[in-house]
Amino acid sequence: MAELRVAGFDPGNARTGYAILDVDGKDLRLVEAGLISTESGETPERRLAHIARDVEAVLKKHRPHGVAVEELFFSKNVTTAIRVAEARGVILAAVAAAGLSAAEYGPGTVKQQLTGFGRASKDQVSTMACRLVGLQEAPKPDDVTDAIAVAICHAFRFKLAATG
Repeated sequence: MAELRVAGFDPGNARTGYAILDVDGKDLRLVEAGLISTESGETPERRLAHIARDVEAVLKKHRPHGVAVEELFFSKNVTTAIRVAEARGVILAAVAAAGLSAAEYGPGTVKQQLTGFGRASKDQVSTMACRLVGLQEAPKPDDVTDAIAVAICHAFRFKLAATG
């Protein structure tokens, strides 16, 4: 196993992206990245239970040292913001149930950490995230790439906290 293993989550009600990274010194290796999808016809409580169950499975399978979850980005659509907040809540509960704590990073922090510019475009962040983990092209949908970026941000910050 690597010196450090981190998990990153990009929460959503319909789609939650996740990524697992191994960190050895300055080297990042993408172990797994994917998508937790829920059906639009499911009730809200079933969707949340599905997300919680799958997050728990990812954490149990990969046993990360650190976990990061993207903070809610304010949306004009209040209903969407509430659903994303609910998904974040079940992810955080699953992290706690696994005996871990979660770091939370806003989009600006992730952008700053990966590109050096807190207002970088989604394409710039995606390009840098893929470059850092050796991917030729960004996974689809964007939720997966966003989770990779969150995991990279946490890997850099977690590593700094551990060494300094």
